[in-house]
Amino acid sequence: MLAMPSPLFVAVNHSLVGRLACGMVVFAALMGLEIAVHHALDSQARATWPVMDGSQSKARLLAVGKDYIPMPVNTPAAHASTLLAMPATHPAALMAFWFAGTRESASDVQIAASRFDRATQQWSSARFLVNRQVLGAQLGFGVRRLGNPVAWLDGHGQIHLFVVSTGLGGWAAARIVHLRQSNADQDFSTLTFDVVRVLPLSWLWNTSFLVRSAPLSLKDGGMVLPVHFELGIKYPVALRFDAHGEFLGMVRISSRKHLLQPTLLTISESHWLALMRDQSPHGKVAASQTTNGGQHWTDLPDLALDNPDASVAGFTLAPGRMVLAHNSSPRSRSELDLSESLDGRNWHLAHELAHGTGADEFSYPSMAWADDSLWVSYTDQRRRIAWQRFTAAPDAH
Repeated sequence: MLAMPSPLFVAVNHSLVGRLACGMVVFAALMGLEIAVHHALDSQARATWPVMDGSQSKARLLAVGKDYIPMPVNTPAAHASTLLAMPATHPAALMAFWFAGTRESASDVQIAASRFDRATQQWSSARFLVNRQVLGAQLGFGVRRLGNPVAWLDGHGQIHLFVVSTGLGGWAAARIVHLRQSNADQDFSTLTFDVVRVLPLSWLWNTSFLVRSAPLSLKDGGMVLPVHFELGIKYPVALRFDAHGEFLGMVRISSRKHLLQPTLLTISESHWLALMRDQSPHGKVAASQTTNGGQHWTDLPDLALDNPDASVAGFTLAPGRMVLAHNSSPRSRSELDLSESLDGRNWHLAHELAHGTGADEFSYPSMAWADDSLWVSYTDQRRRIAWQRFTAAPDAH
């Protein structure tokens, strides 16, 4: 005969179940409110594009260089690079930012940077630019983790950084911190940043929004920054900023609940495509589109490209010509490819960026166009940041 549980056990058990049920109800309500709360965008944005001129738009991409970006001294781990193209009058063709330290989430992780010098055609020695102690002092609260820097150059030539930071909890409790270049000096050795603010994205203490992918520049000098929400469910969001870096509003990109790290491509000035990492089993690269400059988005069928729960980076080179850096293996990040498309829906392999085996990892790509070249950076084995350069070469046929 089975022993009956004691009244005390039953009471405690019922109490725990009740608390858990109540907590789930509250959480669901909060999530519903979070999803519903948006700073509506009442105007249509127009993207700036393309970067290639007419003579280059049909040329094939030719690989002309590859190597590793210098790492800060005694720093064994690196991840999540982003590239920023600089104006033609700047000493550097482009800058790279990433996070580096002992390992991801370690207390010594900082935001590092290097720049590709036009005169020497070399990457500079890396510098640490943002650390959690100084950032926490400027914010007025403790910062436990740093990661995923994304850079933007405003119309006044100032660099803006958007950085993921956490206090208590993991990445799902992260905030996006907006920083701006402290001075207009072009000297890399004196480059510093000041906090603008934590982006006001959620009434839940502005938590659980993360940034990863490059912004889409707009004709009015502003930009659209793709981010994602990550607490319980995951969904992509587009943030709009004016030419001074002031936050204007946000719109959800997809109604699906397992997509993150959107990258934006332009089909026309007001017709954009978002391609996204899929965290579901046997995922494909997910897609959504807007035809009215980011005011409303509609889900599209998945692409035929496999996605092993990995970040992708897209870039529009010219009308009807897009490139995508992505992990092509269905189950690992051991293969990183560069594919091309005419319409953003059908893709073909253009270059194998990095292929390994087993536990090899080549991931988190970023792209930029500078000095008539497409530049790609990515994480290599979580230990360093690799780069490759492609120029537009006339087709031999």
